[in-house]
Amino acid sequence: MTTTLRPTEPLQHAADGTRSRTYRVCVNSRPVGGIRLVVRPEFGPDVARIEDLHIDEPDRGRGRGTVAALAAEEVVRGWGCRRVEVSVPGDADTALRLATALGYLPSSRHMVKPLDGTPRELPAGSAARPITEAEYGPWLAHEREEFARSLIEKGMPAAEAYTRTDEGHAKYLPDGPATENTLISVLEHEGTRVGVLWLGLWPETAFVLDIEVDAEHRGRGHGRALMLLAEQQAVMGGKDRVTLNVFSGNTPAERLYEALGYRTAAHHLYKELL
Repeated sequence: MTTTLRPTEPLQHAADGTRSRTYRVCVNSRPVGGIRLVVRPEFGPDVARIEDLHIDEPDRGRGRGTVAALAAEEVVRGWGCRRVEVSVPGDADTALRLATALGYLPSSRHMVKPLDGTPRELPAGSAARPITEAEYGPWLAHEREEFARSLIEKGMPAAEAYTRTDEGHAKYLPDGPATENTLISVLEHEGTRVGVLWLGLWPETAFVLDIEVDAEHRGRGHGRALMLLAEQQAVMGGKDRVTLNVFSGNTPAERLYEALGYRTAAHHLYKELL
């Protein structure tokens, strides 16, 4: 039996530059599932995403998903894409094993923690204040280098990594530290600066955009204090959860978030197309 992808629509072109197409997964012309392929401008013109790959229950466990994913790679290669990305729900172990078997590498995890509405207390001696204008420029330059470096380590070309980083800053910090619903806070311990937290108070969640303990103060619990600050600010901002992305391989951060009760909502993976 032959598994193929059959388009259900013409290739879609949105005003913002997004390209997409939806397909049926068929076995000898019999529909057994579906898949959607998307290229979004914010991820670059040569980066495709596999979305909504599903196989109907009676046909699962027969390799249909594997063939559909491989066929999807051929489709986006024909679109000129050199990289394909996919997100897998945190509890979808079978899908994660499939992606790993097909050569997809972990990029990051999306993690979330529900809040009970009680502001968290910072450790004794720790206090937070807004970042100053004098501190903002050096902090932004450092954050730019660190984020771009993380993307480069995951296989992204340097020029594209810096472009994506700059686009993110333009989107989330259009007015610098005065950006609406944005908090950039300096954590001090006994009067000494030890780290910085960048938190977005978005409509549906509080999102940790960046958190970093200054190098000379690491290993002393300040990372945990910064995360408690994020929860404190989230509750005070009327949010019922904190979410974040953590790059794969950042083991200390992953352990910290897990110890604080964050759970994995999604795994993000990628594959370079040859």
